[in-house]
Amino acid sequence: MLKDAYHYLRAALAHKTIIPFRRYAGGVGRKAQANHLGENKGRWPEKSIRHVISLLKNVKQNVKAKGLDLEKCQISHIQVNKAALGRRRTYRAHGRITPYLNHPCHVELFVTEKAEDVKKGDGKKLVKLTKKQAARQRLAIGSVNQ
Repeated sequence: MLKDAYHYLRAALAHKTIIPFRRYAGGVGRKAQANHLGENKGRWPEKSIRHVISLLKNVKQNVKAKGLDLEKCQISHIQVNKAALGRRRTYRAHGRITPYLNHPCHVELFVTEKAEDVKKGDGKKLVKLTKKQAARQRLAIGSVNQ
């Protein structure tokens, strides 16, 4: 599971596959590589890909340190949030000063170990009774005992 994500990002870094842009896709150009994913817009965001690959390497080391099985681990949640702006200033013509900001983010990545699949029961379906049916059944059993 983690290997699949790693290989996908490596392929995107080499421009063999594309990262589809679904939500914030204003101004993103249309690319033919996105067609097989059911989308029409996409890019190869190399800087972001490199950061996520470094996170996956970190996850791999954490999995080994905790003694989990790497083959069973899968990414259950990933989320990116805005962080506080880094504020600097740049000096412009005629004595003006304008902000020179950077836009960092917080990346949240949860990895869980996939549990064993639970086998299905023997095939007998449990009959669910309504309250009324259960009361009638109790009443019928009570009358037989008396």
